[in-house]
Amino acid sequence: MERILITSALPYINGVKHLGNLIGSQLPSDVYARFMRSLGFEVMFICATDEHGTPAELAAISKNIPVKDYCEEMWSLQKKIADDFHISFNYFGRSSSQQNHQLTQHFATKLWENSFIEEVEEKQVYSLADNRFLPDRYITGTCPACGYEKARGDQCELCTKQLEPTDLINPKSTISGSQSLEIRTTKNLFLKQSLLKEKLEKWIETKEGWPVLTKSIAKKWLNTKEGLKDRGITRDLSWGIPVKKYENIWPGFEDKVFYVWFDAPIAYIATTKEWSDKNKLPDMSWKRWWLIDEGAENVSYVQFMAKDNIPFHTISFPATIFGSGENWKQVDFIKGFNWLLYEGGKFSTSEQRGIFMDQALDLYPADYWRWWLLANAPESSDTDFTWESFQSTINKDLADVLGNFISRVANFSVSKFGNVIPETQIYGQLEKETIKKLDYHYKCLKDLMQNIEIRKSCNALRSIWVTGNEYLQKAAPWSILKENPEKSKMIIRFSLNLINLYSLVSEPFIPFTCGKIRDHFQFSKVTKWPESLDSFLNTLGDGHKIFVPDILFHKITDEERIRYQQTFSGMDL
Repeated sequence: MERILITSALPYINGVKHLGNLIGSQLPSDVYARFMRSLGFEVMFICATDEHGTPAELAAISKNIPVKDYCEEMWSLQKKIADDFHISFNYFGRSSSQQNHQLTQHFATKLWENSFIEEVEEKQVYSLADNRFLPDRYITGTCPACGYEKARGDQCELCTKQLEPTDLINPKSTISGSQSLEIRTTKNLFLKQSLLKEKLEKWIETKEGWPVLTKSIAKKWLNTKEGLKDRGITRDLSWGIPVKKYENIWPGFEDKVFYVWFDAPIAYIATTKEWSDKNKLPDMSWKRWWLIDEGAENVSYVQFMAKDNIPFHTISFPATIFGSGENWKQVDFIKGFNWLLYEGGKFSTSEQRGIFMDQALDLYPADYWRWWLLANAPESSDTDFTWESFQSTINKDLADVLGNFISRVANFSVSKFGNVIPETQIYGQLEKETIKKLDYHYKCLKDLMQNIEIRKSCNALRSIWVTGNEYLQKAAPWSILKENPEKSKMIIRFSLNLINLYSLVSEPFIPFTCGKIRDHFQFSKVTKWPESLDSFLNTLGDGHKIFVPDILFHKITDEERIRYQQTFSGMDL
């Protein structure tokens, strides 16, 4: 059986992530992982916190605790929030793990042996005010390519152009805001990506099924005027994976660490080993996912990320793997996402603008957020979160369509036929026609999910819910109860089977709600979706107990919407 390896872009350690980070990687990767498990595939779903670099150091200093303790604290928080959003990682690890130290150092050694790393004396920005070299991301200025005034020293967020800090116009330190910067000479290790350009181009050309967003960004990086630049993989920092392990290879690098962009993708592999070690499994248990010679040829590898991470995963990480000369598994499909905006602008931590993951869970259940974000996933373009859209989507889709159907069927069944599923005749023509419609949408849902079309998958699932409501309205068991009680029973039995179907096919999207439905109605947990719906829609046996559930989805009121619009606007109200 083919196995599915799924990695979600690593969330950075310095603070709770906002809803855009959630829909940009963790949430869609979770839906896909749950879906592929439901088809019977063996799935390995991996993520970790990205812990190295200056932001973690500065955040720890602001809290007056050691950076190691800060990262451990924030890992626990991010892990809890992911769990509360029901993200079904097989393992959520840490880029600071010993496994990642070992593998990063292993890759660096292999790249050196294969002549893809060289020592380069270069000029870097030094901040007199901060008394330190500034990492690329801690220098901002105007992008020379597009004019964006808040471009970082490694990449412009707006046009995604790869930059060097010295390329920026009017640069300043983001630590102190000082423009008292000077250029000093230092020595770093560089990955010679330019030597791998032809190999990368041929590899990317084989990815015919990649989304337009993913492939266009990859090609843009490969075909810029300056070509594919070699890129520094070490920095003058204290927090990170040390280079000093290579005393016999790179003397003079004892106080440097590997640059975070280099070690973070390697953490996908290291986290799988971390999972294996944590569970005291043999090495084969993680190698079979990552090494071709150990069985990874039967693995389909899918990555999920926002568009700013695409260059590192289409160019830099593949270059690391190719350059190692070893037979590691390369990614097969990269699902990239555009930005989620907030009420027409960007999320902002400093301005307290927008909703962050911990705040969201204080307001509404996780499935409310999961459903809106997935139904509006920024796949082909940026998506704007508005409170009007959130209120409308939750109230219409979850409360009026799904929740109302379940409530009506259960209430009518219990009030008219007691707490046992009605024993009844075989299904009639209307039921057969409904099954045919449902089967069409069901097949569409499976096809769309296999192609990782998130928004379209939500539309297909919504169509399944709507078909059930249309059936109930047309069948109208309440209107024929007196003259034909047996047919009324049959309609309700069919509708209860529809609820069972909903709890199955909706689970990747709104898993907590589906668990509640299964528990309440005592539905058997189905581990694999059926090939067709004919037999599945008659699986509830005679004598199955039925009770009226609590309201599954409370509607969002206008008062709530207005209050939260003001609270999270970032305005001084």
